[in-house]
Amino acid sequence: MRRFVGLQRRQWVVGALVLATVGAWAQPDGPIVEVWKDPQCGCCKDWVAHMEKAGFVVRVHETGNVGARKRLGIPDKLGSCHTASVGGYALEGHVPARDVQRLLKEKPRAVGLTVPGMPVGSPGMDGPAYGNRLVPHDVLLVQADGRSTVYQSYR
Repeated sequence: MRRFVGLQRRQWVVGALVLATVGAWAQPDGPIVEVWKDPQCGCCKDWVAHMEKAGFVVRVHETGNVGARKRLGIPDKLGSCHTASVGGYALEGHVPARDVQRLLKEKPRAVGLTVPGMPVGSPGMDGPAYGNRLVPHDVLLVQADGRSTVYQSYR
């Protein structure tokens, strides 16, 4: 009986060590981005791939984004097809990963970033399917009062 108890204890300790090791391996490499989008939206899926390629870990909620946009404080007039959250900031639309990285580094007092609408040439709205075109557009920094300023321009 004593040998049996010792074996169980040893198995438990080994199991706990294995779980701890697996847990350490499973830690994300970059900040976690939560995304709310329509399940049918292909450009949103392409934006998610853009963010993952840049090192972000992305969790997608296929529930639509209107509620998330409102909850995170992005005015409807600055809306787009998907809404995200990362590091305490809101992201609306096709915001480039490099601008998100800059936001997380600079940590301005703001609600977050938006690329209103769905401009061709923005991440997820780019590539051969869009004729490799770039429609000039701005990434806006959104303040708590709903005002916005240009954070980055793409021309």
